[in-house]
Amino acid sequence: MTQTQLTAAQAGAITPEMEIVAEKERLDVETVRSEIAAGRMIIPANKVHLKKGLSPIAIGRKATTKINANLGVSSLAGDERRELEKIECAIKYGADTIMDLSTGADLDALRERMINAVSVPVGTVPLYQICEELDDILDMTPQNILDAVEKQAKQGVDYMTIHCALLKRHIPLVDSRLTGIVSRGGSLTAKWMVAHNAENPFYERFDDLCDIMREYDVSWSLGDGMRPGCLHDASDAAQFAELSAMGELTKRAWAKGTQVMIEGPGHVPFDQIADNMKRQAVECFGAPFYVLGPVVCDVAPGYDHITSAIGATAAAFHGAAMLCYVTPKEHLGLPNLEDVRNGCVAYKIAAHAADVALKRPGARERDDEMARARFAFDWERQFELALDPERARQYYDEARSNPEDEARTVGDAAQNGETSSENGANRCPRGLHPTLNADGTIANEDYCTMCGPKFCAMRTTADLIRLRNAQKTNE
Repeated sequence: MTQTQLTAAQAGAITPEMEIVAEKERLDVETVRSEIAAGRMIIPANKVHLKKGLSPIAIGRKATTKINANLGVSSLAGDERRELEKIECAIKYGADTIMDLSTGADLDALRERMINAVSVPVGTVPLYQICEELDDILDMTPQNILDAVEKQAKQGVDYMTIHCALLKRHIPLVDSRLTGIVSRGGSLTAKWMVAHNAENPFYERFDDLCDIMREYDVSWSLGDGMRPGCLHDASDAAQFAELSAMGELTKRAWAKGTQVMIEGPGHVPFDQIADNMKRQAVECFGAPFYVLGPVVCDVAPGYDHITSAIGATAAAFHGAAMLCYVTPKEHLGLPNLEDVRNGCVAYKIAAHAADVALKRPGARERDDEMARARFAFDWERQFELALDPERARQYYDEARSNPEDEARTVGDAAQNGETSSENGANRCPRGLHPTLNADGTIANEDYCTMCGPKFCAMRTTADLIRLRNAQKTNE
């Protein structure tokens, strides 16, 4: 039978991919092997993608928290060139994996270019392609399902979201919800079951799907078709009934030699996040949890990268292994490049904050180095260490630009009894009057861009240290 990362680990073998992720994670390679063997860690690495330059990563509780960026064109908006630019942007700002949610025409060609272009794992939802290729989702047959999964596996897709655990008996449980079934794949699957009065075909053909995924070592991302779409619907009977079925399928997938991670909510009140994470770990026997957010309030459209990053930090601290980013456009439209950037950075912050709190090996080194650079007023080093160096430099440059104009503006404002200046975005902070060299550059940068030299606490502290050292010398 074909070997996968899981079967190799269970046989006691260490693969080259395990060695790579052990080095990346600062873990002993035997720890990596044993975690994979137990199903608590996966390396989503399709054998085809590995030959095309995939750089393996580990997803699991003993690894650093990973983030995924959902991208893809639709029949309403987007084009291939722009989507590839978004992928580059997402990877630049920290995405560890890319999930292609494309719908529309020429999906095979777009997917092929995506896989060839990136060295991070790529995920898909095969049902979207099935739906595009049929006139009506109700025409779907089990063979359509198997064909779509095999086609994408042959292309090199590393993990697939398939809604196998949403069962016919679960559907009435959404009757009390405000938003019903918000998962696209979940709603399409539920519609098919109701129309045909039949069980979920993905569940019925699960073993056959495992055989395809094992051949290429595609990892399962068991889709949560019943994830809550608002706070009201969180932690309800429908969500947890599907989670229980995911646990059953996790064991079946492991028995077939395939790697598994579990998708999770969604929209969850902050106080319910810890329980959701712990419940998943029990129901699914420690399989890695991959969560969308969760969004912790429903009233901030346009800012859901923030509402969800709050939940994502808590989720990662309490058990999630990978976080699916949410952009400012969530609930409003497809993200542009700036939305992708903001979503990725927000989630790198969430993941990093959790890793620091969890004391992952080396996680806080960057923060301590940043503190040293700040105290030394080493601006270039601060930019290098920033999660978004370009944004940090941009804000710094705006703060240090046009100092003479700002000085006049602040002086005029003071004469008029005003306390601040709103005269343009590219101004120094109020009260900052740096000395200029003959060429117009700032002569002394040993103070922060918010307080100026007279009130800079770090500069004052440095003076304090010098004074104390001088006193000790004189003693």
